[in-house]
Amino acid sequence: MALSYMDFLATIQRDADIGRDAAERVARTTLTTLAQRISPGEARDVAEQLPEELRSSLRDGGGPQPFSADEFLRRVQSRAQLAPDAVRRHVRAVFAALRQALSHDELADLASELPRELEAPLLDEPALADLEAPPDGPMTAQEFIDRVARRAAIDHEAAGRLVIEAVLQTLAFKISGGEVEDLLERLPAELHPPLQHGRVEGGESARLMPLKQFLIAVAEREGVTRAQARLHTRAVFATLREAAGAKEMDDILSQMPQEYRSLLPRPVSPVA
Repeated sequence: MALSYMDFLATIQRDADIGRDAAERVARTTLTTLAQRISPGEARDVAEQLPEELRSSLRDGGGPQPFSADEFLRRVQSRAQLAPDAVRRHVRAVFAALRQALSHDELADLASELPRELEAPLLDEPALADLEAPPDGPMTAQEFIDRVARRAAIDHEAAGRLVIEAVLQTLAFKISGGEVEDLLERLPAELHPPLQHGRVEGGESARLMPLKQFLIAVAEREGVTRAQARLHTRAVFATLREAAGAKEMDDILSQMPQEYRSLLPRPVSPVA
């Protein structure tokens, strides 16, 4: 069932701790600014899934304009007449309402058009400083699946397993056999098969694979769009960092072009 206008505003009111009039104002100004940052086609797609009362805010945005997260916040602050220390909280609240209103596919498409500093809070990802190994022991397979499913906005465990298998198999195909061995030592046994299959396919040496090709491979294994594959890969990479540790994830990324680092969340001060 589609999210109602009142429910959309209620989410903003709760998360930003503001009244209804202020919630309505910040919703419209954030969506107007969003329409300037994304493509017209994506703005139309997002508008179709929002309450009718908000759709006009996404029309005629003139995007995509490649401005930064700081500029995004500056525009929202100016339009909504917000205090500098309030705008970040308010934008996060609107993003929380968007997560409730949009389908998984549309959320993935929208996230793929935003800079990392805006994409991460839209997906409710924690900062890298918070992504450390669990203090109470190694992560179980079920915990790994649950975290990926939450990050990727997937409801069913079967879908979470499919996402993990597709990303891990592609990753093992890409990296060296030695790095695969390191991952096998750090991940629960239930997650070993896709790594082992990918290693057999890829051999012992690391392969040169641009990020676009990696995401296409994940998309083909899953049977999803490339935008969805990017969202899913981000979810698995963030959870891998928690399960295997920051150093191991750095070792993996050292075998990849710099562009792969965009798949990991980082401290997001502009909209924290």
